[in-house]
Amino acid sequence: MIKITKEVKTSIIVLTGIFLFIFGYNYLKGNNILENDDVYYTEFEYNALSKSSSVTIKGNRVGKVKDIVYDINTGKTRVSFTVDEEIKFSKNSIIRLYKPGIMDGNALALIAANDNDYAKDGDFLKSEVEQGLVDKLTGNFSELSTDLNSTLKSADTLLINLNGLVTDTSENGLKNTIAELNSTLQSFKSLSYSINGVVKKNDENIAQVLENFKTVSQDLTTLSKELKEAQISNSIEKLENTLNSVNGILANVENGEGSLGKLLKDDKLYNNLEGAALQMEQLLQDMKLNPKRYVHFSLFGKKPKRYDAEGNEIKDNN
Repeated sequence: MIKITKEVKTSIIVLTGIFLFIFGYNYLKGNNILENDDVYYTEFEYNALSKSSSVTIKGNRVGKVKDIVYDINTGKTRVSFTVDEEIKFSKNSIIRLYKPGIMDGNALALIAANDNDYAKDGDFLKSEVEQGLVDKLTGNFSELSTDLNSTLKSADTLLINLNGLVTDTSENGLKNTIAELNSTLQSFKSLSYSINGVVKKNDENIAQVLENFKTVSQDLTTLSKELKEAQISNSIEKLENTLNSVNGILANVENGEGSLGKLLKDDKLYNNLEGAALQMEQLLQDMKLNPKRYVHFSLFGKKPKRYDAEGNEIKDNN
């Protein structure tokens, strides 16, 4: 078995890291080094493209813009772009600059010619611009120039106004305002120094006052807590005594003690009370029906009549 040394392992790791770095860097730029596409060239009067802009055939993406360079000699923008090597087209084909949609950036369209004179890697192709796109680009540059000019004028006016405000020495001027503000700050500074001096001189007294306040606050808290606990404890004690008294009364009643207990537990007493109530009711009824039996009144000393239990008059034998 072949033994791989640490040096070889380190070399492999370093080379792999370099490859991944190069691959990632190019991939972020829009270049895939693993793809083997053909490169072609064209040029335009204006630069309206960006790197990685699409190259399409009949709306299908077949490549992308690789690089954009301004040619000083011709004053034109030279564009290099890639196309999938499997796609074959005539070198007489035209590269058209167009805008695919409202939200999309500009792109290149390959308008293939109908002949068999195929283009090769590195060939230069003719170009054209979609009708109306040049006017749009010119208008955009014109609007940008107008906006920039207006912005510069506004900035110039602002600087003039600021300069006049700074150099104004009147009561409403910026210099006078700054001077008054500075005077106010100085007054606050002096006041701060005075307060600091007073605090330093009375540091011990202030500390003592704060300590006393803390002690009083703690005492008040303790007193409030004790009063609250005492009130609650007293209320609970009274409630317990009341409940105990009620429980004692109920126990006595249950055991037949006391008048209420005897009334509830002693059937004989209950029956006697019920009989007495019945007799009292009969007596009241008889008094209502025969009042003369119970009340006797005579102006001439006449002896009152007597009646038996059934209400019959009893006559004397004399």
